[in-house]
Amino acid sequence: MQPVQSRGRYFDELTVGAVFQHRPGRTIDASLNVMFTSMTGNTQSLHLDEHFASETEFGTRLVNSLLTMSVVVGLSVADMTEGTTVANLGFEEIRFPGPVLHGDTLYAETEVVALRPSASRPTQGVATFEHRGLNQRGEVVCIARRAALMLTSQA
Repeated sequence: MQPVQSRGRYFDELTVGAVFQHRPGRTIDASLNVMFTSMTGNTQSLHLDEHFASETEFGTRLVNSLLTMSVVVGLSVADMTEGTTVANLGFEEIRFPGPVLHGDTLYAETEVVALRPSASRPTQGVATFEHRGLNQRGEVVCIARRAALMLTSQA
């Protein structure tokens, strides 16, 4: 028997409108938020200073929104792009409709919103994904559209 090797999906395996739910989720704790925020040089008190944050409308520290987006996109990699993406071409739109708090668990889903073959690279194509992050209550907390240059199965 041949071993099964996990990988992302090739360009020609994708269909516009297909939605992939990625599991497992990722619980975001305070240490991860403080590490990411500190590592990136973001000194926003809303992420680091509980006393400050307790006096805001949220009543507590918020998870750094760029950490939220990174986790949401990261959760999609094994299903969507592991070993099959050539390059990220860019993010077209990023929104955070709700806050993420310490202890929230993020889940991700990806919808394929557009596909076009590459005009200059016959074994590649451009896929546009909409990654959505949902918390444990099913509330959408992140939406990010991303264009990726993908290999076809003929590569």
